[in-house]
Amino acid sequence: MKLTFVGGAERVTGSCYLLETKTTKLIIDCGLNQGDRFLEEANFEDFAFDVKEIDALLITHSHIDHIGRIPKLVKAGYRGPIYSTAPTKDAAYELLLDAHHLMEKEAQEGQPLIYDVADIDDAMALWKATQYHQTFSIKECEIEFYNSGHILGSASIKITAEGKTIVFSGDLGNIPAPLVKDTEYLDKADYALIESAYGDRVHESVLERKGILEDLIEDTFKSGGVLLIPAFAMERTQELLYELNDLVENKRIPKVPIFIDSPLAIKLTSVYQKYSHDKDFFDTEAIIMMKKGGSIFDFPGLRFTLTKEESKEINQVLPPKVIIAGSGMSNGGRILHHEVRYLSDPNSMILFVGFQTEGSLGRRIIEGAKEVNVLGQRVSVRCHVKAIGGYSAHADQPLLLKWVSSIRNTLKKVFVVQGEVDQSEPLAKKIQDEFAIEALVPKKGQNFEL
Repeated sequence: MKLTFVGGAERVTGSCYLLETKTTKLIIDCGLNQGDRFLEEANFEDFAFDVKEIDALLITHSHIDHIGRIPKLVKAGYRGPIYSTAPTKDAAYELLLDAHHLMEKEAQEGQPLIYDVADIDDAMALWKATQYHQTFSIKECEIEFYNSGHILGSASIKITAEGKTIVFSGDLGNIPAPLVKDTEYLDKADYALIESAYGDRVHESVLERKGILEDLIEDTFKSGGVLLIPAFAMERTQELLYELNDLVENKRIPKVPIFIDSPLAIKLTSVYQKYSHDKDFFDTEAIIMMKKGGSIFDFPGLRFTLTKEESKEINQVLPPKVIIAGSGMSNGGRILHHEVRYLSDPNSMILFVGFQTEGSLGRRIIEGAKEVNVLGQRVSVRCHVKAIGGYSAHADQPLLLKWVSSIRNTLKKVFVVQGEVDQSEPLAKKIQDEFAIEALVPKKGQNFEL
């Protein structure tokens, strides 16, 4: 068995791994590289393998850094099956269309497209939905999906072949998650790849974060400003809606207009609603709330602004107000227009609720930049800047170690991936120190005989 790190090594984005046995070649994830221009240029490179030799593509979840190059793979000649859970397939379609839309905007500035809408449609025709714990085979490889608790439909993938078992963590969830079911733990594996976006950090308690959000809304209300929340359209927006619903219903925050200004988030919320009564994906509390007749994605004061005209009308609503818009790292989307307007306002606040990759605008703001370039304009940053790590959909170091601990008795080696080096290396060292298991941070292009 041979493992090659095509992507996702020493960086958060671009997840892609090639697993080869004597008879089978599998790809696990095929994501876009996101962040600075150098990383994004890697999206245009040819694949480091013959796409026509790949027997199957397995997808852990629908975030674009795990699926964003799938249409490019198909355009290059891949015609094998693509496997994921059903919610991942549904969400992936919307996310890929959105990514293509952003590429078209860049193409107007001389940037070529790496795939077309037709390639997305071709990919969806190859896509098959599987269920958690529904074991299936690709030649000699036996495959099983486990709930990783990260976002709706996310999975860790266990593959058994040649008498060995390897598990790909995908992205692991932050427990307890308010919507989706918690991370499942495996009982054995010989080899493991584990994500490390927060490999050297400890989040605020998930149980405390709602109280912090409540305080920040109240502060913004008192100052008469605007609370800007750059939020990822998948999971983060829906979690915010779920908790804002509770704050509004229980009158814990003042009456204030709350705008969801993201067409993609609105479409993905429909995907959540489609599966919202499915106990395989949603936690018990959320299902109970919906059975009582309540909607966890609607409450007084909430407005979804789907069209550009509706988005522009937000400007006519006087502060205080809350605007949740994409993208989560301020590297595109409608949040940029609001940042141009409100970053320089000392009465307003920008709140980051997700990981900010190196090179992103969000990362520069959160690291204290006094002036940033937004939509070609130099904008002063005079608003309050806050971050709540507890809203991350990623596990922190204690939860990552807990996942490794569940399979420690059989593990021979751990590969620490999907994180920047300052997060990956401390996690690798912690795994070695606590469990006496070899753990290493691979480099892009490295391969290992297992």
